[in-house]
Amino acid sequence: FLAKIDVDIFMKPNSFAMKEWHLEHVEKVIVRYVKGLSPNATSFETRNFKKYSTMSNCTKQIEYDKKHGVTEEEVIAVMQRIRNDDSFSELRKNPDSVQRLDELEKQLTTPKKIGW
Repeated sequence: FLAKIDVDIFMKPNSFAMKEWHLEHVEKVIVRYVKGLSPNATSFETRNFKKYSTMSNCTKQIEYDKKHGVTEEEVIAVMQRIRNDDSFSELRKNPDSVQRLDELEKQLTTPKKIGW
């Protein structure tokens, strides 16, 4: 009886058990899209990039992560960290990467149309 009471006091419901994983996934998806394709990529890498690293696929994956507990503010914070953090300085050197990050941010922050 005493053990049951202790468990009830200390256990909290967690409706988004894997929120941290989804937040890391958002960062990986954004970095993969922004980084783009290497100039000396193999045909396998090119095929996978075309299939999985498009703007639409990136936004779909981020929307999926939002359904699993990641908030809009956290996604914007990840983008700001990519823009400002020293660990992403190599990524920001490429002007195409910055342009892709701008396009993605615009895509994700634009209000969605509902209806026809």
